[in-house]
Amino acid sequence: MSIKKITKKELNEKAAALNIKGAAKLRKIELIHTIQLTEGNTDCFGRIENCDVTPCLYRAECQA
Repeated sequence: MSIKKITKKELNEKAAALNIKGAAKLRKIELIHTIQLTEGNTDCFGRIENCDVTPCLYRAECQA
């Protein structure tokens, strides 16, 4: 079973929709954290083992 990873292009599009400036210059993980914070969530991507937060756009890749 393959994991659907979110692409940098998809993240940049999401960042643009959220009016995040300088998104293209951020590394993927930094961008995900910035998006999470902008949306009012914890910037938890890759930081929590055995995460049970759902729904989460990044869950499949984060918990891989």
